[in-house]
Amino acid sequence: MRYLLLAFILFFSLNISAQEKEKNPFTVDANYFYGTILEHNPDIAHLITDHQSGLILSYNQKTFGKNAWESRFNYPDYGASFIYQDMKNEYLGENYGLYAHFNFYFLKRNLKFRIAQGIAYNTNPYDKVTNFRNNAYGSDLLSSTYVQLNYDKQNIYKGLGLHAGVSIIHYSNANFKAPNNSTNTFTFNIGANYTFGYNEQPEYIASTEDKKFTEKIKYNLAFRSGINESDVNNSGQYPFYIFSAYADKRINRKSAFHVGTDVFFSTFLKELIKYYSVAFPLNNVSGDEDYKRVGVFVGHELFINKLSFVTQLGYYVYYPYDFEGRVYNRIGLKRYFGDKFYGALTLKSHGAKAEAVEFGIGIRL
Repeated sequence: MRYLLLAFILFFSLNISAQEKEKNPFTVDANYFYGTILEHNPDIAHLITDHQSGLILSYNQKTFGKNAWESRFNYPDYGASFIYQDMKNEYLGENYGLYAHFNFYFLKRNLKFRIAQGIAYNTNPYDKVTNFRNNAYGSDLLSSTYVQLNYDKQNIYKGLGLHAGVSIIHYSNANFKAPNNSTNTFTFNIGANYTFGYNEQPEYIASTEDKKFTEKIKYNLAFRSGINESDVNNSGQYPFYIFSAYADKRINRKSAFHVGTDVFFSTFLKELIKYYSVAFPLNNVSGDEDYKRVGVFVGHELFINKLSFVTQLGYYVYYPYDFEGRVYNRIGLKRYFGDKFYGALTLKSHGAKAEAVEFGIGIRL
């Protein structure tokens, strides 16, 4: 925890120094939260023994319309967060996370919605000998997402403000290593914020963009890969490879729709088929089933500056082995480098059951 806190303080210090020179207001805030783990899966019921508590510290860079995308989204904040959470269970331990986030404002900027993505460190992950009861976290490094909705009053008195609301904090390693039942914590939070440069805030710059904007259909080729493991503990981690081709149609400056196909080569599934054919002969698995899958999907892409948020819903049209059902979904982020090339970090799952974190590259033609 000491090193995470030092990194977070250093990040704040560097940004404070830079922003003082630019006279560009920003805020820092602190939230105390108290809540409970939601029993989304009965297999984690034994881990829910008390109410969880923790702290969220955040840096938020304000925007005023200097760049065109800022006015499109009602002048959001972007920034970084640190979370400490005591899971209040001896088998779960504690979590420490670092995140990047956006804050979006509504109701005359009194309602603030935050979405954040990051990585967390767990102090007591699963171990088959010393901690076999922790079937929520199979590794010490976890992918983590949190969303927060606050009634937010900034600059009540000389830069000082207050806020209160609710949050949901998710921890999972996306089957990078089994077990991976994950946790979702629903919390109530309360805190304070301070605006640096509160007496020097510039005026919001109104958008001068043409409201109408469309593009011709673009064609995408993408390659995704990573490592994951089946739900059988200690069955081994294996690479996967996904080839995707899809068309997208951008209907305005914010949104585009997708339609396309995926081809999956998931070698963990190949090993899982072999395992079931030997260990569970009554399941009618011969071991010769094809592990490859082909899916078709539709999706949506929300553009925020050079970043975009992707959601896709797919259906396997080639599905020789039954694994978690025919319907799959994908959510995640893309980052564009120029007009054609992009990198992507996405989560593929079947409903709420994660299969893999995908690292991808692509080209949009």
